[in-house]
Amino acid sequence: MSTVPTLAEFEDAARGLERVISHTPTLPSRALSDILGSPVVLKMENLQRTGSFKIRGAGHRLAQLTAEERSHGVVAASAGNHAQGVALAAQALGIPATVFMPLGVPVPKLLATRGYGAEVVLEGETVSTALRLAAEFAERTGAIMIHPYDHRDIVVGQGTLGLELIEDAPDIDTIILGIGGGGLIAGVAAAAKAAAAKLGRTIRVIGVQAENAAAVPPSLAAGQPVEVETRPTIADGILVAKPGDVPFAIIQDLVDEVVTVSDDDIARAILILLEQAKVVAEPAGAVAVAAILAGKVSGTGNTMAVLTGGNIDPLLLQRVVSHGLAASGRYLTVRIPLPDRPGQLARVSELVAEAGANVMEVMHTRHGQGLQISQVSLQLSIETRGAEHTELTLDTLRRAGYDPIVVPD
Repeated sequence: MSTVPTLAEFEDAARGLERVISHTPTLPSRALSDILGSPVVLKMENLQRTGSFKIRGAGHRLAQLTAEERSHGVVAASAGNHAQGVALAAQALGIPATVFMPLGVPVPKLLATRGYGAEVVLEGETVSTALRLAAEFAERTGAIMIHPYDHRDIVVGQGTLGLELIEDAPDIDTIILGIGGGGLIAGVAAAAKAAAAKLGRTIRVIGVQAENAAAVPPSLAAGQPVEVETRPTIADGILVAKPGDVPFAIIQDLVDEVVTVSDDDIARAILILLEQAKVVAEPAGAVAVAAILAGKVSGTGNTMAVLTGGNIDPLLLQRVVSHGLAASGRYLTVRIPLPDRPGQLARVSELVAEAGANVMEVMHTRHGQGLQISQVSLQLSIETRGAEHTELTLDTLRRAGYDPIVVPD
């Protein structure tokens, strides 16, 4: 059997998934088109059932199980999206499902997975630990392990998204989407390129990784999957230290380019999606937009940016929006040492108002921070209109004799 699945395989998978998944909509983005200099359309896979593309791979993988395999149940490990996909697919097929999730999993994802009927086991601090425990459970009970990305059936199921992309936008030149373990981009690249070739067209596929978990570029350089040391990233859905063997073989052949983005880039992407498109995306789901905003892609022609997921914890969304505002130069926190005498707080507030900025929060203290006995410290959180307005506000305070110290977000 060929390493790269055929167009017929993807089409068969799509027919099998018709009752399980939704055909998600597309949305033109004028703001992103202006930034990129080419037409940009968003594929709203964040509106997929379970809130992400993962139901595609899980649904197809489970549908391929024999009656004997189904009788033993399935087991998976995930911090959220794969867990929900497996749970819903198993519920639809009447298969018992057990999902191992790390202790710090966001509550909405935990409740959703249980709501789809899976038995959830909370244990371990990381997804790696959950994967090990799930594998031990499979060995002990005979349950079928449903890997999140490193299986041909998963790649074929995820690739049904590629067929939709060409159906929705047959004139597309470039597809941009995120990469974690590689199952999605491998499937989309194979399916979309095959479908486009049938129409007599060629397309580019660009993958995006979080720079703190970018295992694909060094793997491509080495010619084989390599494990990298990851660092924390808000894009936990693509925090994978090593790409899967099955998808990597396809990525090598069919993915045209891989770029990386920072957490600041991702936070800005979530913010612009909220403001301009009125769309909620999780950090891992917004990396395609982050790559456009960060100038990591160019000359892409008609471009499809895939929003791969929308499952974001409200508390994280609050923090990410604040971070995105700061990264965009629209939210400023400063600390100002002041002489301890009446009227200083009012004077600083007046200066901020004169600069046209808005004070959002104030903290006033006489303790710590290296203060002299005759000093106090004033910390202000200020809303501005952007980087230039931020500098104007700081200059206004400096000209009045104050020494504002910018506090990192």
